[in-house]
Amino acid sequence: MTAMHAFNAGNAAFRRGEWAQALASYDEAAQAHPDMATAHLGRARCLVKLAQWMPAREAFNACLRSEPSHYSAWLEAGHLCRQMGELQQAAGAYQHAINANPVRYEAPLAMARVLHQLKQKPLAGQAFEQAMTLAAVQAQGKGPVTLSAEVAHRMGQYLLELGDHDAADQVLRLALQACQALPGPGDVNRQAEVLMDLGEALLRGGQHSAALQVLTQASIATDEATLARLGAMAFRHNLWQEALAVLRKCVQLYPQSPTARWNLAHLMAECWQMDEAEQVLQEAEKLAPMPGAKSMRASIAGRQGDADTALRLYRELAAETGEQGKFASSSAMSSLYSDQLTAKEVADLHRQLFAPLGQGARSRESFVRPPLNGRRIKLGMVSADFHHQHPVNIFMQPVLRELDRQRFEVFLYFTGVSYDDQTRLAQQRVEHWVEATTLNDTQLAKRIDADGIDLLLDLAGHTGQQRMSLFGKRAAPVQATYLGYPGSTGVPHMDWMLGDEVVTPEGRDGLCSERIARLPGTVFCFAPEVDYPCPVFSDEAAKRPLTFASFNNVPKLTPRTLALWAQILKAVPCSRLLLKAPSFSDGGAVRLFGERLQQLGVDLARVEFRGPTGLTDMMAEYADVDIALDPVPYNGGTTTLQALWMGVPVVTQAGQNFVSRMGASFMAAAGLPEWVAQDDVGYVRVAVQMAQDRAALMDLKRGLRERLQTRLGWNVKAHTRAMEQAFEQMVQKPAD
Repeated sequence: MTAMHAFNAGNAAFRRGEWAQALASYDEAAQAHPDMATAHLGRARCLVKLAQWMPAREAFNACLRSEPSHYSAWLEAGHLCRQMGELQQAAGAYQHAINANPVRYEAPLAMARVLHQLKQKPLAGQAFEQAMTLAAVQAQGKGPVTLSAEVAHRMGQYLLELGDHDAADQVLRLALQACQALPGPGDVNRQAEVLMDLGEALLRGGQHSAALQVLTQASIATDEATLARLGAMAFRHNLWQEALAVLRKCVQLYPQSPTARWNLAHLMAECWQMDEAEQVLQEAEKLAPMPGAKSMRASIAGRQGDADTALRLYRELAAETGEQGKFASSSAMSSLYSDQLTAKEVADLHRQLFAPLGQGARSRESFVRPPLNGRRIKLGMVSADFHHQHPVNIFMQPVLRELDRQRFEVFLYFTGVSYDDQTRLAQQRVEHWVEATTLNDTQLAKRIDADGIDLLLDLAGHTGQQRMSLFGKRAAPVQATYLGYPGSTGVPHMDWMLGDEVVTPEGRDGLCSERIARLPGTVFCFAPEVDYPCPVFSDEAAKRPLTFASFNNVPKLTPRTLALWAQILKAVPCSRLLLKAPSFSDGGAVRLFGERLQQLGVDLARVEFRGPTGLTDMMAEYADVDIALDPVPYNGGTTTLQALWMGVPVVTQAGQNFVSRMGASFMAAAGLPEWVAQDDVGYVRVAVQMAQDRAALMDLKRGLRERLQTRLGWNVKAHTRAMEQAFEQMVQKPAD
């Protein structure tokens, strides 16, 4: 095959997305004609797609050796350097592109982006103005306003990525003006795209009302992809009903689109509307094969309390894709809910799933840090979850407030997509806030190393938007995990985890792949910054039918848990069971769990299902509860501590691992060990005994918050000092 034939074959394969085949053809062309710059450029593009970055850089170099002023090669080499976290090299490449073709706008626009990342804002502003001017000239006679709108929109998106919402606001308004100047109705969707980003900038700036007005304007969109993006954005900002309305509109406009129905089904599952999600998924499958159907069905199974089906499906998906990412983490999470697995089997599964993440990891010895004597420890935190109602935010905000700035310099690498007043509060409480959502692992690792982090703290584990692969490759000399995941991660090079004497008792360290730093009191400290008035438990409350309750999400309501609760209801005549969870806004979930309880002999007249409410209203609903029942094996975490704070004691069972011992830890820390059972029989017995003496129960409830306020586990200052001591120990004595 001649060089040109091979080159054309490479182009055809590239257009089909067959990167490996395209690379082979470009290689053949380059071997036949070593000075063929376009063949080397094709090779470089394929290697970028295949995430083979160092070979891609060499391919760009080969192209530029053949043609030193190749504009696209310099521009794309700059993009690759930026992707690799080499910002200065990216700026140099963009300058070469500008020199190679000074009338094109793309290189100045890219330069503006990287100069913002380098904190050179005046120069970035000049580069952006140059890009806008060139865009107008470049498209002269072909709709200059359209191109100017595109350039301003892209710059606004870059600024949002970097966390500069004020600058993004200004630039996006320029883009909107340019869009609105366009003739005809054909650019409604372009306007909607800009409006969405403007709404995002306003939300991040705390201008909630203005943002809602802008997003309402964006709902005039008619394009399928634009509506899908608007629905996802609305959901991300807790506008669930609005999101569903947008995606229902999309299905109406595109009734034959399988993607439109898929997006709606996915959102319904996220909104805990499982029956309808399954129905819409089936409708999508009638129109076209849905590659993600198994994943969605695994999610639905988990959300309906069928952990073992979810685990089986996620493990199949992990094996099919060969990934140690999303599906492996979903498998790990599902295993925590299973009634069938022992603690050792759960631990072994975690190690098996994530062992590959450690391949090619950086050594601890390769990190160069100045001696600790006389300087603060640089503490990095990686989290996506500093937003309203998220447990990580609830527990960490007081810790951020109390951290000793004389001992620690705090860097928070934010990987999330949801912003609100709690996000802004966290920004104010840390010295360095780094917008890391769009940074890949390589970029983020380079940034962490450049910041000189001594200890990197994971706050997500295997939950959503986690960065376990970053930790597996080692991004800091010492790495630890806390709070986001109730147990050992199984991830190589995660050196430490924080526990306590109950959730991680002496003698069971083998269940954890990390070394354990045990905190006094309890592993999590509940010190809410919002005032939730304690219910007034009157004498009349003692005369009502005794109410057991669980405010836990339904994946925790396993068959074993429901069977225990059915036994308790049978043993305590006239008692009631109140179940509150997001799922119970869905009639299908109510029917499903009602049927399960009925099969266990429960009269549904004694059961009340409640759907979700705001956090303040939810806390107030504990006034209706006498005794909370902890699920097994996945105990309540935040929900248990919230119940205690609102005067509701919790019946729990001490299981075999972290996730099944959280309740025991909290009750022991509260000085209430008699509420902790050691097995299923004991669990029922404790619940029955505690329900019998209503007077004693009422006395306990009335004084429970005051009791907690005297205990170490609820003293956030002491808790933070203990965390600081643990962090210092980790840095001074790294785990083997």
